[in-house]
Amino acid sequence: MTVLLVALGGMAGAPLRYLMDRMIQSRHDSVLPWGTFTVNVIGSAILGFLLGAQQHLGMSSQVMALAGIGFCGGLTTFSTFGYETLRLLEDGAVGAAGLNMLGSLAIGVAAGALGFLLALAL
Repeated sequence: MTVLLVALGGMAGAPLRYLMDRMIQSRHDSVLPWGTFTVNVIGSAILGFLLGAQQHLGMSSQVMALAGIGFCGGLTTFSTFGYETLRLLEDGAVGAAGLNMLGSLAIGVAAGALGFLLALAL
């Protein structure tokens, strides 16, 4: 049953990631991959909230499988982040690549922590 829940969540998260990424990136005239950055930060915040809800609000492991592992796993993408960062480096945009790496890490972790704290506050 858990595998099915993860698959269902991923089936929702993956297409949403693609659509959000394309929509956001089309609105920016920048070498920075704002679409990937945005979905990764949003996914980190949601996953942080779900972790807090599971630990402190008694959210079930089935909901975590569906929403946390499946949906957030499909929504976020480390492989695209890595690919886009390497492309920036190949194109000579070393500063943009560094900003993408450090910004994604720092803001992603901060978003996860804020999501977790929000669940604690409820």
